[in-house]
Amino acid sequence: MRSRCRNTIGSFSPQQLHVSGAFFGFRTSLNVMASLLVTLFAGAVFGLALAAPPGPMNAIIAEESVVRGWLAGFKAGLGAMSADAIFFVLAALGVVAFVERFPVVRAVMVGVGGVLMLYFAYGAAKDVRSSFRPGGETTDESNLRVGTGFRKAFVLALTNPYQILFWLTIGVGLLQGGTLDVLSQTPYVGDALAGTLVVETGSPALVVGFFGGIIIWITGFPAALVTAERRVEAFAPIIAGLSSVVLAGFGVLFLAESAGILFG
Repeated sequence: MRSRCRNTIGSFSPQQLHVSGAFFGFRTSLNVMASLLVTLFAGAVFGLALAAPPGPMNAIIAEESVVRGWLAGFKAGLGAMSADAIFFVLAALGVVAFVERFPVVRAVMVGVGGVLMLYFAYGAAKDVRSSFRPGGETTDESNLRVGTGFRKAFVLALTNPYQILFWLTIGVGLLQGGTLDVLSQTPYVGDALAGTLVVETGSPALVVGFFGGIIIWITGFPAALVTAERRVEAFAPIIAGLSSVVLAGFGVLFLAESAGILFG
């Protein structure tokens, strides 16, 4: 048997062996590339699944988009994503773990977040009247305030303990070996989507895809809103009004939860 193997190997020329090795190396590279693309795609789906559901951040993005234009909405989304990036780094270093250990700190952050949401809700309510403009043109005041959305979303995200807790648990786990049920983390419908997309964690590509999915959302969501606002004149005040209601609702819930922890 050994002599047959030697004879078989010996029957190949060095050129043939080189081509065969190159083929297997190429196939391995394709497998690695395919695995990388799947991981990137899963991360992007994860980012989209967490960014898309209604909430305070999307309320700010929506208001900024229809009142001040696409760039303002994109900057608002960029503010929220910047806070996520900071939390990711701090959580990976273990800096923000004290939020989980000290309920009072968490309660204060929830309360501050609630106050900010009520304040931003008041601003969105004021924008309902200013968003009635002829011809769908932005006002000079709106153009001057195009960067306020970034600061609003960034500050609101930094005071949101739920984003911190996400990065302390699921977020940090993206770089640790294991598995992640991607769609089960989707707000409101996670239970119904559980088991649909399960991927292995531990790859930086998953984190890159995650933030890529968020970028897709903060680019496309404002664009869709601006397009709709140009076609329907009453769209801007409607979105501004809904944003105000959403922010006020979450603000009241945050304040109630904060009071329950501090005085309960």
